[in-house]
Amino acid sequence: MGSNSSKKLIQRIIKRAFDSLVAFVVMLIFSPIIGAALFLVWLHDKHSPIYKAPRIGKQGKPFTMYKVRTMVIGADKSGVDSTSSDDVRITRVGQVIRRYKVDELLQLVNVLRGEMSVVGPRPNIASEVALYSQQEIRLLSVRPGITDFSSVVFSDLGEILAGAENPNLAYNQLVRPWKSRLGLVYVDQNSFEVDIMLCVATVLSLVSRPLALGIVSGLLRRVGGSNELIRVSQRVDPLVPAPPPGFQEIVTRR
Repeated sequence: MGSNSSKKLIQRIIKRAFDSLVAFVVMLIFSPIIGAALFLVWLHDKHSPIYKAPRIGKQGKPFTMYKVRTMVIGADKSGVDSTSSDDVRITRVGQVIRRYKVDELLQLVNVLRGEMSVVGPRPNIASEVALYSQQEIRLLSVRPGITDFSSVVFSDLGEILAGAENPNLAYNQLVRPWKSRLGLVYVDQNSFEVDIMLCVATVLSLVSRPLALGIVSGLLRRVGGSNELIRVSQRVDPLVPAPPPGFQEIVTRR
């Protein structure tokens, strides 16, 4: 028992050190790009270029997640939480920032503050967490991350939701079932090696999505992911509605 506790403590220390080092180095390297993005957003409409997004973190604790703002002021008051690529709330400069994931880089501040990890299940808003099944609640047992399995598998989230009459419902039917399952695999199988491989896959997804998906599907196979989940992670088939883990029925209202 004592040996297991010591091992877990060492793993937590290594992960925290890894998070801090990566966050500091990446912030240092990309600070000119982050600064340029913030300036362009401010220049576009003369409003704050930083979006403070309320999210639910580890053990259900609320925190403020920072992003470079890519939408018009007040976009979060529309009631539409899931964003498609054709969402009219996205500004012209915001489209470019989103394409290269620059808006996500400010979350490194959350990593340095200890609210997020570099790798971990993506944090969700309170209204989505309220819909979690008992299985999905386990996603809150670890710190949320900037990237994870689903960040690579669903890096085209905007395109998936494009044209949907109800993006929130489309997200819950097509993406949430697999995103949650992928997050649960990470909760059960996270390790320093898994974190490194997911970081590599995330970077590669910006230049070669097929290669990144190959890394993710291979990693899922190694850690014991189901054949169905591995198949979904390869994105060779169209996404179809499915029930979230812990539920028997497909979500029909959102």
